[in-house]
Amino acid sequence: MEFDLDVRILTLALARMVDAVANSFLVVVLPLYIERVVDLPGFIGGTVSLGSVEFSVTSALLIGVVLSLFGFLNSLGQPFTGRLSDRTGKRKVYLLFGLALVAVGSAGYIFLTDYVSIVLLRALQGIGAAFTVPMTVALVNEYSAEGQRGGNFGLYNTFRLLGFGTGPIVAGVVLAAGPYRLAGVDISGFDAAFLVAVVGAVLSFVLVTLLIEDPEQTEAEAGEDLSISVRNAGGAGLDPVFALALATGVMSLSFAIFAPLANAINARLAQGDFLFSIQFGASVLANVVFQLPLGRLSDRYGRRPFLLGGFVLLLPATLAQGFVTTSEVMIVLRFVQGVAVAAVFAPSLALAGDLAKEGQSGSTLSLLTMGFGLGIAFGTLFSGILVGFGFATPFVVATAGGAVGLVLVYTQVSEPVADAGGVPAAGD
Repeated sequence: MEFDLDVRILTLALARMVDAVANSFLVVVLPLYIERVVDLPGFIGGTVSLGSVEFSVTSALLIGVVLSLFGFLNSLGQPFTGRLSDRTGKRKVYLLFGLALVAVGSAGYIFLTDYVSIVLLRALQGIGAAFTVPMTVALVNEYSAEGQRGGNFGLYNTFRLLGFGTGPIVAGVVLAAGPYRLAGVDISGFDAAFLVAVVGAVLSFVLVTLLIEDPEQTEAEAGEDLSISVRNAGGAGLDPVFALALATGVMSLSFAIFAPLANAINARLAQGDFLFSIQFGASVLANVVFQLPLGRLSDRYGRRPFLLGGFVLLLPATLAQGFVTTSEVMIVLRFVQGVAVAAVFAPSLALAGDLAKEGQSGSTLSLLTMGFGLGIAFGTLFSGILVGFGFATPFVVATAGGAVGLVLVYTQVSEPVADAGGVPAAGD
């Protein structure tokens, strides 16, 4: 099957890549900025009681609040913004609005240095991302020709992951090379990093403004009934899109537990930060390499074989990371895990797109992007807690979640079949 590249989808992929570079910049920069520059509240070092549980208020905790706030607002807001865009029949205006919020938030870090302001700015960016993500995937879905959806989502994810993977590297270079002097003005490494994030969001804004338009059918077909049922329309089992969202969430959780365990992994494997970065990057590299070809293959051979195969590959690759004793084997396992994630994510988005009704791509696909985002947020949040029960515990728990995802896909998700009117629906 020949793959026809749509310049509009390439534009969306490029815009998402630039936006991902800008956002991943902040994942690296903000913790250092808060630690070194931001005026932290006076209750640092105190304790907080929640019932019988007491914990200390540390700078690390306050940094975690800032980082996780973005993820939760982004993920939980997506079904609402996706629904809004379906009801109004508009994608582009909300996408531009989200990019503007991200840019304003990045610029705000340059001028505001108190902790409450940083929290509010990151919340603003989380809301902005809640507009950009569902609009972009909805447009990719609606621009995709018949039999091209898997390849197009693979292309989109490839560029998004390139941005996500290169952003932290560039951020480190920008910080290390500062301070700067521009037109007689001294600019710190932090301010330079924030300016790069602003430029990234603005560049995405320009690309979307010039090259993207709302598909005609979106405005014409957007309806009032936009609900996504938890139960299958036939009354038996889960709605397949809802099942895919749950499966995507446990898949991304398996992927996300690794990064917060850097110190524990380095100590266990007697390695340095460089090898850890290679291990982390191996999974991202596998995603970048395999998203497009696996998405295209799912167009030809169906979505379900790749979803099942991805989860079958994900389980041992995740579990073994909790018991590995050498750095080299960890690199291999992380690469295999990245292939598994690629086999699940692009075909799952494509399958949800196959099942989405006309004018409802935003609300349908936002369930999967929300599931992915929540999996990342919870994986990042809980891995550091679970490792306290033993090094292998986060990986065992993530594997158990992956097993649930495999069961959900096997029992609740099938290839779409066209009804009498030619509209795809979940098969029996």
